[in-house]
Amino acid sequence: MIITPNKFALLIEETVKTKRMSYMDAIILYCENNGVDPSNTKALINKTLKEKIAFEAQGLKRRKYLTRNE
Repeated sequence: MIITPNKFALLIEETVKTKRMSYMDAIILYCENNGVDPSNTKALINKTLKEKIAFEAQGLKRRKYLTRNE
């Protein structure tokens, strides 16, 4: 099955919402369920999904920094 970056983003977005998991976890879950090597998903990640992953990572980094400095 051929999947477009937009369709991939919609599938990941739906997984994030329904399973309440991070974007990276949703991508890994997709890869596990579909026998895809995670390193092969780069072409499937569109700009919007990339921005959401980056925003999520910044939040995690910020929380880690705040936790260490308390």
